[in-house]
Amino acid sequence: MTSIPHFSNLLLKITLISISCFIHTCHAAACNAVERDSLSSFNLSLSSSPPLDWSLTVDCCHWEGISCAASSGRVTKLRLPSRGLVGTISPSITNLTSLTQLTLSHNSLSGPLPARFFKSLNQLQVIDLSRNRLIGELNSSDTLPYKARIFNISSNNFQGPIQTPFFKTGINLEKFDVNNNSFTGPIPSHICSFSRSIKRLDFSNNDFTGLIPTGFGKCKKLISLRAEFNNLSGSVPGDIYGLLPLEELYLPGNRLTGPVDNSLLNLTNLRSLVLYDNELMGPIPEEIGRLFKLERVELHVNHLNGTVPKSLSNCTKLTLLNLRVNLLGGELSSLNFSRFVKLKTVDFGNNFFTGNLPSTLFLCKTLVAARFATNKLSGEVVPELASLPFLSFLTLSNNSLTNITSAIRILSGCKKLKTLILAKNFYGEELLDDDHLVGFHNIQLLGLGGCNFTGRIPMWLSKLKKIEVLDLSFNFLTGFVPGWFKNLPNLFYLNLQYNLLTGSFPMELLKIRLFSAKSKADKIKNSFLELPVLVKPDNNTNLIYNNIALLPTALYLGNNSISGPIPTEIGQLRYIEILELSRSKYSGEIPGTISNITNLERLDLSDNDLTGQIPVSLENLSFLSKFSVANNDLEGPIPTGGPFGTFPSSSFEGNPRLCGQILNRTCV
Repeated sequence: MTSIPHFSNLLLKITLISISCFIHTCHAAACNAVERDSLSSFNLSLSSSPPLDWSLTVDCCHWEGISCAASSGRVTKLRLPSRGLVGTISPSITNLTSLTQLTLSHNSLSGPLPARFFKSLNQLQVIDLSRNRLIGELNSSDTLPYKARIFNISSNNFQGPIQTPFFKTGINLEKFDVNNNSFTGPIPSHICSFSRSIKRLDFSNNDFTGLIPTGFGKCKKLISLRAEFNNLSGSVPGDIYGLLPLEELYLPGNRLTGPVDNSLLNLTNLRSLVLYDNELMGPIPEEIGRLFKLERVELHVNHLNGTVPKSLSNCTKLTLLNLRVNLLGGELSSLNFSRFVKLKTVDFGNNFFTGNLPSTLFLCKTLVAARFATNKLSGEVVPELASLPFLSFLTLSNNSLTNITSAIRILSGCKKLKTLILAKNFYGEELLDDDHLVGFHNIQLLGLGGCNFTGRIPMWLSKLKKIEVLDLSFNFLTGFVPGWFKNLPNLFYLNLQYNLLTGSFPMELLKIRLFSAKSKADKIKNSFLELPVLVKPDNNTNLIYNNIALLPTALYLGNNSISGPIPTEIGQLRYIEILELSRSKYSGEIPGTISNITNLERLDLSDNDLTGQIPVSLENLSFLSKFSVANNDLEGPIPTGGPFGTFPSSSFEGNPRLCGQILNRTCV
C-alpha cells in the first residue's frame, strides 16, 4: 500500500511536465515584426505563379517557405525553390539576420544581390540561388558567412574574378558550386587555403583562364573537382594527384596539355576520370587498372597514343569507356572485355585499331552502345554479336569489313538494335536483296552509305516500320526509287543521293507521311542516341546529333540519273526542310508550288536542265538559307525579295540568260 502514494506523485509530476510542455508550445514566440515587414517587402518585389500565400492576418512563421525559431520568432529558413518567382531580390531580405538557410533555386530571379548581402546574413549555412538569372560580381569586399556549408549560385549570370578575400571566412564550407556563369580570371584554388573541409568544388562552364594553379592539394577531404568547359591550359598540377579521397575529376573542354601523369594512379578512390576534349598526349598509364573503382573513363578527343593497357580490364566496375578520336592503335584482342561486367557504353572510334572485333566483346552482356568506327578493323561480323541482349547502338563505319550479306543476316537478329551504321565498308559488294529477311524490328537509324554497293534498293527495307533515318548514299544502286517508301510511317530523313537511280521523279515519295505532317515532333518520340552520330549528307557538311528527332526532315535525291520534270505536286512536301535534287537530269520549269514548302531551309536544283524563270513566289520561303540553281538553262530576272538578298552569286552562275544585280547583268 505504501507504493500507491509514490505512484500518484509520479503520475502528477508527469502530468505537470506535459502541461508545461503544452503551454510552452502554444506560446511559441510570434513572428518578429521587423522581419514580417521585410518579408512583405520581399514579396512585393517579385511575382509568382501561383502567388505566395502570405497573408498579413497570419503569423509570418506559418507562411509558405518560412521557418522560425520557436524561442525568439526570428526567421531562420526561407525556402521557395521552383516556385516560379520573377523579379529582383529585395534589399529587405538583409534584415533577416538570423537566417540559416536561403533556398530560392529554380526560379527566374534577376538583378544583382542586395548590398551587404553576405555581411548582413552572416548566420547562413545553406545558400542556394542556383538556376536563376542573377547578375553581378563577388566583390573583394564580400566574404562568405563563416557558418556557410553549402554555397550554390550555379546557372546564373554572375561574372568577374572570384577574389581571395571572399573565402577567408569560409572555414566550414563543404560545397562550392558556381557552374554555368561567366566568371573570369584564374580558377580560385586559394579556396583550399581557408576551406579545408570542402568536399565538392564545381567551377564548370565559366570563362576561367590560365593554368590550373597549385593549391587544390590542401583540400584534403575533396571528393569532387569539376572545372569542365573553361579556357584552362597547361598540365594538371601534381598536388591534385595527392587528393586521396577524390572520386570525381572532371576537366574536359579545356586546353590542357602534357601526358596523363602516372601520379594519377595515387587516386585509388577515383570513380570518374573525365578529361576529354583537351590536348593531352602520350600513352594511357600502363597500370591504370590499379584504379579498380573506376566507373567512367572519358579520354576522347585528345592526342593519346600507344595501345590500350591490358590492366584496364581490372576496372570491372566500368559502365562507360570512351577513347574516341585519339591516336591509339594495336589489336583490341589484348583487352579482356568479358571482365567488364557492368559496361554499357564503349567508344573506340576514330583511332588506328587493327584486326578483328575482340571475341571477348561478345561476353560483355550488359553492353548497350558500341562504336568502333573509323579504324583499321578487318574481317567479318561474327554471329556472336547477335548474342548481346541489350545492344541498341552499333557503328562500325569506315573500316575494312567484308561480307555485307552475312553482316545483315547476323545483325538482323539483334532484337533491341535501334541505331546501326555500317557505312564505308564492304566496298563494291552487292547489297543483300532477300525478300524473306526478317528482323531489325526496332531499327530507327540505318546507315549504309559510302560502300559502293551494287544492285537495287532491297525490298527487306520496306519491313522496317520504325525506321526514321535511312542513308543509302554514295553507292552504285540502280533501278527506280521504290514506291514502298510511302509505307514507312516514321521515315523523315531519306538520303539516296550519289547513286545510279533512274526513272522520273518518284511520285510515291510525296506520300511519305512525315514529309507532309505538321511536325515530325508531333509524330515521333524524342529518340535520344546513346552516343552522338556524325551525319555527313554531302562532302562539305559535318553535323553531329545526340537525338534522332533533331535531324532535319530531308529528301536527298541528287547525283542520280532521274529525269523529266519536277512535278508541281512537289508542293505537297509542306514540312520538308531539305530538298536536294542537284546533278540529275531534271528538265522543264521550276514549279512555283515549291513556295508551299514553308519550312524549307535548303533547296538545291543545280546542275540539271531546268528552263524558264525562277518563280518569284520563292521569295516567300522565309527560312531558306541555302539555295542553288547553278548550271541550268534559266532565264529572266533573279528575285530580290525575301531570302534572295542573302544568296551568293555562285547560286545562279552557269545560267547565261539570268540577269540581276547579283550577277552584274542588267535585265532588259
